[in-house]
This record gives sequence, structure tokens and C-alpha cells, in this order.
Amino acid sequence: MSSREDILGRVRAGLQRNAGNAAVGREVMAAALSGRVQGPKPAMDTTPQALLERFRVKSEAQSSTVDIVAAVDDVPAAIARYLTAMNLPTTAVAQPALATLDWAAAGLSVEARGARDADMVGITGCFCAVAETGTLMMCSSPATPAAVSLLPETHIAIVHATRILPYMEDAWDLARKELGTLPRAVNFISGPSRTGDIEQTIVLGAHGPYRVHLVIVEA
Repeated sequence: MSSREDILGRVRAGLQRNAGNAAVGREVMAAALSGRVQGPKPAMDTTPQALLERFRVKSEAQSSTVDIVAAVDDVPAAIARYLTAMNLPTTAVAQPALATLDWAAAGLSVEARGARDADMVGITGCFCAVAETGTLMMCSSPATPAAVSLLPETHIAIVHATRILPYMEDAWDLARKELGTLPRAVNFISGPSRTGDIEQTIVLGAHGPYRVHLVIVEA
């Protein structure tokens, strides 16, 4: 028995779950989620352009940089401009879901795979984004390995404007609707990794990327 099976088995025993009542338990949980009362939320203009602008402002407040392009085909060139301007390597790793973009035409050498410790630049998409806080919601899968956003020093994320939602509650609702079963890992990213442990001085890149760049695709 694996550690995972052992832990989940203990949880099931504590909840008195078994094959006979598992379906009933799932129905109870689904009813609790669908009938929950949400807490107060800040007032927000939820028109598409307003959501994009709020997401941009909140992301920049979290120390991310933002570029906006018209279409997804413009993404490789936009990333190439950013890397050149920042004097960063034009060699990168990207999530396999992004393998079809024409990286070579933009002068980039991009491998579609999970990240390794030597990779300096990681390019990802995101499941969706939260305008309220300037946050990316990342859902892991074989096509979207989490390491690409966590290991490299520079994380570049492609955000489709149509996937910018007002609140975090909306992001979870969308995940339940589109994914059904939640993935192995769900990560929320709000700017570069940071810590204030030493003399309450904020230091970027403490436990992950110290540079986050967002390319928002309008169309």
C-alpha cells in the first residue's frame, strides 16, 4: 500500500465511507457546494475590457510585467521582444500544450516538456485568471506540468482575455464545470515568489521565479 492510499484510507475510515455509501457522500458534497452562500465581494465592473484592465493593474501591483497582444499568433514575437529587452536567454521550456506555436519564427528555441533545474525560462498558459487580485490559476496535467511555472527563474504566462474572471469563486466554479475531477495540483500565482522573513524586507525569487511576465491575448 502506498502512502497516498494509506492516508486516504484513514480519512475514509474516519468519515465512515465505504463502497456502499460513497455515492451518497458525493451527493451530499455536491449539494453543499451548489447551495453554499458566498461571502461579500468588492464591487467590480465585469465587462470584458474592464476585467482585462483590472487584471493588468492588479498584476503589476504584484510585481508582474504585462504585455497585451491582439492574437495568439503574436505571442512568440512578444515573448522574444521581452527576453531580448531583459537580456535573458532566448532558449526556453514550454508546456506541451503550447507546442504548436511557431517559436522558431520568432527566433526562440523552445522545448515542449516539463522543466528541469537548469531551465532559466519557462512558458506556460493558465487555466484562467482572477481580475480581483491579479492571480493566475494553474491546473496541472500531462500537457500543463506545474514545474514549468515553478522551477525557472523567469516565468512567462499566456493569458487569454476571455479567461479572465472577476473573482476566485468564479475560477473554482469554472474548474468544477470544465474539469469535473480536480487535477493533482492547483496553484494560484500572484506575481513572483517573495518572502519578508529577513528584517521584513521583501525579497523576490525566494521559493520560485523572481520574474513573472504576462502576455494577455485579446482575441
